[in-house]
Amino acid sequence: MGVNRPRVGVAVLTRGDRMPELRALLESVSRQDEPASRIVVVGNGCVLPELPDGVVAVELPENLGVSGGRNVAWQRLREFGDVDVLLDLDDDGLLIAVDVIRRIADLYGAGRGSDLAAVGGGGEREGAGGTAATRLGIVSFRIADETGETQRRHIPRLRAKDPMLRGFVTTFLGGGHALSMPMLEQTGGWPDAFFFTHEETDLAWRALDAGWDILYEPRLVLQHPKTSPARHAVYYRMTARNRVWLAKRHLPAPLVPVYLGVWMTLTVIRTRSTAGLRAWFGGFAEGVRTSGGARRPMRWRTVAKMTRLGRPPVV
Repeated sequence: MGVNRPRVGVAVLTRGDRMPELRALLESVSRQDEPASRIVVVGNGCVLPELPDGVVAVELPENLGVSGGRNVAWQRLREFGDVDVLLDLDDDGLLIAVDVIRRIADLYGAGRGSDLAAVGGGGEREGAGGTAATRLGIVSFRIADETGETQRRHIPRLRAKDPMLRGFVTTFLGGGHALSMPMLEQTGGWPDAFFFTHEETDLAWRALDAGWDILYEPRLVLQHPKTSPARHAVYYRMTARNRVWLAKRHLPAPLVPVYLGVWMTLTVIRTRSTAGLRAWFGGFAEGVRTSGGARRPMRWRTVAKMTRLGRPPVV
């Protein structure tokens, strides 16, 4: 390993209800041809079973949600002082290739040099190269089920049907991604109050506004069962509440009503469940009444950058 090669630490969050899947995931991490510098498993309000040697277990007395649990994992890895890149993985995911950690280290190393593609909003097919350096903050995996299919909602760009289109984007996938530790330090990590849903968008917007890039890299694959986010009982309420918080926290004032109006319209058109709509509007009202954190609107040049990348912050 080179002296300046980025060191990758792995974080997994679990509620203790997917133990066979968690063990399989940890086994897939142990098979990597470049080992993780650290592996942390956070039991989010649960007692953890015996874990493989070298895996650090952190048991929380209560469920802090996705945001809170990931912040605990980040802080634990931070304490070790030997992690440059944090790799978050869903506990029911699986690394099907043995070179994932090596590819991540290559990408973050190349971000200082000459191998990362400056592909802009249009992207490029998987396998293409490039020559421009970047300030790489986040790398988003491609998520695929056991058949290799990637759901449309797992492609982090608008109007894109090709999951193999590599390039810079404006958000990332929660199930599998890598985060620069310096980026987390600068942005302050995950938004604890969000608990679940839109926490990735909140972090992505802060990273972009701070000058970091987000790369969607389809060669990095997390195998994950095909699911619907609506399987969670709190999905509709928290989706609406957190979307309002997102707008209030980060959008320039003229864009707040546009963003919320667009999403209200899309939700009414797409949602077939009366109970779901009722919960959504209840969450929307909750978001208006309450605060999800301090307001720090993004700069207009960040809005322009997101627009060039194909997703202005109004949808």
